[in-house]
Amino acid sequence: MGDNRMSDTKEEPHDDAILTKPSHHHTAAPHDLMDAAEAGIVAVYDQPGNRMQKWVDKLESLAGIEARGIERVPDSIKAEKTTTEDYVQMCLIWLSANLTANNMMIGMLGPLTFGLGFRDSMLLATFGSLMGGAGSSYVASFGPASGNRTLVIARYTMGWYPSRLCVALNIVIMVGYGIIDILAAGQIMSAVNGKGMSVIVGAIVAAAISLVICVVGIRLFHSYERWAWLPQAIVVLILIGVSGPYWDPTSVSNYTGAAKSADQASFFFLCLASPLSWSPAAADFYVYFPTNCKRWKVAAATTLGLGGSCMISYYIGVGLASGVAGKASWATAADEGLGILLVEAYRPLGAFGNFCSVILALGVISNNIPGTYSAALSFQLLGSWMQRLPRFLWTIVVVIIYTVCACVGRNELYDIIQNFVVIMGYWTAAWITISVEEELIFRRRNGGYDWTAWNDQKKLPVGFAACTAFLCGWAGAVLGMWQTWFTGPIAKLVASGIDIGIPLSMTWAALVYPPLRYAELRYFGR
Repeated sequence: MGDNRMSDTKEEPHDDAILTKPSHHHTAAPHDLMDAAEAGIVAVYDQPGNRMQKWVDKLESLAGIEARGIERVPDSIKAEKTTTEDYVQMCLIWLSANLTANNMMIGMLGPLTFGLGFRDSMLLATFGSLMGGAGSSYVASFGPASGNRTLVIARYTMGWYPSRLCVALNIVIMVGYGIIDILAAGQIMSAVNGKGMSVIVGAIVAAAISLVICVVGIRLFHSYERWAWLPQAIVVLILIGVSGPYWDPTSVSNYTGAAKSADQASFFFLCLASPLSWSPAAADFYVYFPTNCKRWKVAAATTLGLGGSCMISYYIGVGLASGVAGKASWATAADEGLGILLVEAYRPLGAFGNFCSVILALGVISNNIPGTYSAALSFQLLGSWMQRLPRFLWTIVVVIIYTVCACVGRNELYDIIQNFVVIMGYWTAAWITISVEEELIFRRRNGGYDWTAWNDQKKLPVGFAACTAFLCGWAGAVLGMWQTWFTGPIAKLVASGIDIGIPLSMTWAALVYPPLRYAELRYFGR
């Protein structure tokens, strides 16, 4: 570890496959970010047999499709300086991706599933969203400094082969969110159309739009997410105006004592899990930003955009759910589907309300695009032969998988949201905990990270310590989880059940990792 560095000054031989252009940028305004992405073509001078990559390079130059997959982005194609516009762009990515209907549905679960009152739900949503956003922002801060994708960075803690466990789980997360997103969009479009359009057709439309943007790659991704928040914010404000009079700020929680505490904790960690689940992808979208971006500013922009947008969306969901008990038409709509409740809230506006509902449905696509993009990169990390297939082909595979699954499970959106989101928070909590300990305890006093070693197995940790701690974290999560299909023995100790899988996952991983990592360094030296 003695040769590790937090930043690099030259490219190692294994990074020589990068075709670079001299940087002519002096600022990092958004148009310069786009230029950097355009310059990020992967050359194949040392891979003469890789005809697929040569074909993809030509496609990139002709059609503007991003050729770079998991390969590191070198400093030489990035802008030289960071400007305020860079941090604004980081914030807007997450604002567009999470000021969406699917996050409103998570907020609805506070009153509807956990029986919590208006004030309790709002407070828990506030702190849950901001804490979850802070966790993902820590991971995101590595993106500009390293030039590496998120789960490439995971190799510096988990090691070469164990990191693939995180890769596989990330694919599950992003495919799962793809199912939720296009189902939510499909439900809304179907309700607007008077059910003349089926949920399946609406879901396929949402999937097709996501596919086009993700196939093209990072240029179109950043351009789309830079502006997508604006129409979403407008229809969200209209939704607040038209539905606000029916919200019930006086509603109280259904239970008291231990039962109430259990429901409060479970809803809090559900709100935390949604933004936290972005952590395995958080750095993917920052690799083209200048290396000298301030980490704390990157983290602050990410927390503001991610945590803040989730918080606002939760608020609206809580408000709508609080009004269900006092408005019969809302109660009927909520029984049919959470997306249908959103359409019903716009009903007083007539045709204009339907238009707003469609904009809200299309806004869910903004949430789906980053996940689809990240899942495609994760497939490349599963094995060297998978890396030979270009990113955009894996994008097509990902979209096909979650579209088929969504069509099959179209009537189970409520259960998918309730059970899936928090489960994905279990492993990300353990992984982030291990990553923080690796940096603060082991890396800082040994020179930091050598980001150019991203593809050199011999320079990366063995991964025994991290893998063991990760599995211990999972064991803690299982003991503390509370789901409709399983309740852990520790979770059963409070009332009828409490979901504390996330804090147990973090605690167990934190206790196990340091001593095992000391032993790993002593015997293996890396």
